[in-house]
Amino acid sequence: MAFENLSEKLQNTFKKLRGKGVLSESDINDAMREVKLALLEADVNFKVVKEFVAAVKEKCMGAEALQSLTPGQQVIKIVNDELVGLMGGTGSKLTYSPSGFTVLLMVGLQGTGKTTTCGKLANYLKKNGKKPMLCACDIYRPAAIDQLEVVGKSVDVPVYTDRESRVAEDIALAAMKEAERKGYDVLIVDTAGRLQIDEELMEELVRVKKAVKPHEILLVVDALTGQDAVNAAEGFNDRLGIDGIIMTKMDGDSRGGAALSAKKVTGRPIKFMGVGEKFDALEPFHPERMASRILGMGDMLTLIEKAQEAYDEEKAAKLEKKLKKNEFTLEDFLDQMGEVQNMGGIGKMLEMLPGFNSSKVSDADIEKSEKEFRQMEAIICSMTLEERRNPSLLNASRRKRISAGCGQPVSKINSLIKKYEDAKKLMKQFNNPNFMKKNKKFKGLF
Repeated sequence: MAFENLSEKLQNTFKKLRGKGVLSESDINDAMREVKLALLEADVNFKVVKEFVAAVKEKCMGAEALQSLTPGQQVIKIVNDELVGLMGGTGSKLTYSPSGFTVLLMVGLQGTGKTTTCGKLANYLKKNGKKPMLCACDIYRPAAIDQLEVVGKSVDVPVYTDRESRVAEDIALAAMKEAERKGYDVLIVDTAGRLQIDEELMEELVRVKKAVKPHEILLVVDALTGQDAVNAAEGFNDRLGIDGIIMTKMDGDSRGGAALSAKKVTGRPIKFMGVGEKFDALEPFHPERMASRILGMGDMLTLIEKAQEAYDEEKAAKLEKKLKKNEFTLEDFLDQMGEVQNMGGIGKMLEMLPGFNSSKVSDADIEKSEKEFRQMEAIICSMTLEERRNPSLLNASRRKRISAGCGQPVSKINSLIKKYEDAKKLMKQFNNPNFMKKNKKFKGLF
């Protein structure tokens, strides 16, 4: 999980400060030393760490922090504000052409997940009302065109290809004309990468840039490569003048140093982050939300947005009617489990909850929860339609038959029925008008 190690260390540091009614200069110095070590261990650029700690320390030494009734909380607020500023301040959105047709040029080194990210970005744009087309301009890597065609098919987006041409800028220009002619409003150009920055690669990208005049040049970098990713971003920016960064594999980077250094070093914002392998696993990068996650304060805004994306008004209305009539079935229970999966699974949801401590919930624990979901699905699918809709029919002999059908012990079936009964009570509570009036923040989540 992103920033797992850094988050754990910072939360432990601030836990010590919270317990003190008054903070001394020595307390601040000790805390800043731990913050500095935590950031360096997270592979944050040394100069960035030095400036960050100095800025935080200066503000913490101010009278407002030291004389506050809650000095520990005041220090956390200062660190939070500085983290937000370090990552860019506010989320940076894509810029679209006022004429209605936008060209996005995707660049990056080989192996960063650039081609897959093109598909993820196309999928994201479709969800946001755009009509994108992909263009294959990697004329060197074997099967690069085939890979982009597979990606395009997966997200149901057309791909412009020219297997005869060996001139990338000509392909991009032809694709732009074709996309405009067919009524597409965004062209995403996938370019060639190299194992390292070289003159030949940069010259080609400069020619493509000159030919299609992209509205945004987006650099795709691999978060797992740490400061190498930041160095690559600096190199591309110097030659091309990139407009933003897409950081892939953020879900697998427990350190997060690249994300914390990129904006400060390059002056260019992180616009998106890849958080999984699926084509819907691309999220806009929000510095304020990310800082909140790092400090263990959760990210309820993203959680609510994901809930709203998965929210089906018609299905919710039907469920509400069923709950009022006490007709919540195992089919409905399975459907609700599916909604959790659509929001990224239990692991992604936990990361966004305030107070979540990643050290207490390991990847193995999350995997166990996901496995239980799959087992419950197998059990429910092994029942007859009548049994799913009327679980009271599940006597001992029926449970044995279901056990044989799904390969799970009867104890698992008993556990499922218990969870179903608990969920039924909980869903009934959340659909109580009095409860919703008192807890408006939950509206849309259930």
